[in-house]
Amino acid sequence: MTTAEAHPSSAPPAAATRWAVDPNRWPDVAAVPAASRARTAIAEAVVRRTLRELPLRARFAGGTVLGQGGPALDIHLPDAFHRRIGRHGLIGFGESYMAGEWDAPDLVATLAVLAAHVHELVPAPLQRLRGMWAMRQPPTLSNTPVGSQANISHHYDLSNDLFALFLDETLTYSSAVFRGFPAEWPLLPDAQHRKIDRLLDLAEVRGGTRVLEIGTGWGELAIRAAARGARVTSLTLSHEQRDLARKRIAAAGMSDRVTVELCDYRAARGTYDAVVSVEMVEAVGHEFWPVYFRTLEERLIPGGRAVLQAITMPHDRMLASRDTYTWIQKYIFPGGLLPSVEAVDETVRDHTGLTISRRDGYGAHYAETLRLWRERFTQHADEVTALGFDETFSRMWNFYLAYSEAGFRSGYLDVQQYLLTKEDTPR
Repeated sequence: MTTAEAHPSSAPPAAATRWAVDPNRWPDVAAVPAASRARTAIAEAVVRRTLRELPLRARFAGGTVLGQGGPALDIHLPDAFHRRIGRHGLIGFGESYMAGEWDAPDLVATLAVLAAHVHELVPAPLQRLRGMWAMRQPPTLSNTPVGSQANISHHYDLSNDLFALFLDETLTYSSAVFRGFPAEWPLLPDAQHRKIDRLLDLAEVRGGTRVLEIGTGWGELAIRAAARGARVTSLTLSHEQRDLARKRIAAAGMSDRVTVELCDYRAARGTYDAVVSVEMVEAVGHEFWPVYFRTLEERLIPGGRAVLQAITMPHDRMLASRDTYTWIQKYIFPGGLLPSVEAVDETVRDHTGLTISRRDGYGAHYAETLRLWRERFTQHADEVTALGFDETFSRMWNFYLAYSEAGFRSGYLDVQQYLLTKEDTPR
C-alpha cells in the first residue's frame, strides 16, 4: 500500500486541530517567561562561558561573536534567550528555537557540537546543584497504565497523515539498516525491511511461530512476520496506529494471521515462541523497566526468544537526567526516557531469568534514517501546514528531528538490537 493510498483525506485530521494556530496553544513559547535578574545573569554567564570554548561560532545581537569557529549559531534576542534559559534551563533553549529567536545555517551540526560537549555545558558547581535549578518531571507523566495511554496518544495519535509525509511507504518509524552511506531516499524502504528481517531472523520467526509484538507502529513488522507464516498478536496504545495498521494488514491479505489489540503491555496474556518490541522500551519509564522485562519473560515459552530494538544513552547522563523534565518530554515524548546499555543489563540480570545473548549497535544508521526523515519533512512543509499544523509546530518537529540526528552523529546516542533468551527449563 502506498502512502497516498493509505491516507485519503479531504480535510485536516481532528487530531491536528490541537496543534493549529492558537495564541493559547504555545503559552511557554509565545511569551518570554519572567526570570529573576540573578537567574538571567547566571544563564547568560554560563552560555557565554560555554560558547567561548566550543568549536562553533555564536553571534549575538550587538555584534559580539564567541566561539572557536565551526558551525554558526545566531542568537537574535539575547535577553529573551537568556531569560528562557534562566527560567526553564534546556527546555528554554528548545522553546527559544520554536519561537524563532535563534537559528543556525546547519542546525544538526550545531546541535551535534553541543551533544558532543554535553558534559561541559553546565559547570561542575551547578551540576552539583542540579536539584535546585533543573525542572522535575510532573507526576502526571508517570507511565502507569492510564498515564501511558495519554503519553502515547500525545505523539502517535497526532495524525497518520503527518507521519506519512516524512516516513517512507513502509510507514516504519524506527532506525533502518543500510548497506552503505550516505543513504538515499529510494533505498529507505529496503533498509527498513532489512532491519525488520534481521529482527525476525534473531527471533527465529518462521511458519507456525507464535509472535507477540509490543508496539505495533503501523503494522509493517507484523505483516512481514505473517508473510513468513507466523501468527502475530500485536499490542498498541495508539488508536490512530491501530486503525491504520489493521487496514494495511487487511490490504496485505494477512488479517487471518495478525491481530492488533489496543492493549497495555502489562495486560498481555498467553505465551509465545517469540516477543518482538521495536523502540518501545524508551516509552516505559525507568520505574517500570523491571515490569517491562519481566513481562517479556512471562510471555515467552521456555526456550523462547525476545528481540528488542532500543535507543540508548550514556549511563552517567541517564542517571543524572532520569528525574529531570526535558524539552523532549514536554513537547515530543511525555514520560519517555532512554535507557543505557548498563541499565538494560542490570534490569535483565536483577529482575528476570532472561539472558542477553546478543547485542549489536547501529547508531550511524539511525543518523542517516533521521536525516532522510528531516529532509522529507522540510520538503513537505506546505502539506504540513495544509494538515492544520502551525509554524511553531513545524519548528518544533524540525528541532526534534535535528536534535535526534545530532545525538547519533555525535555518538551521544546509539541504537541497539538485543536478543534475549529464556531457558528451556524454568529455574
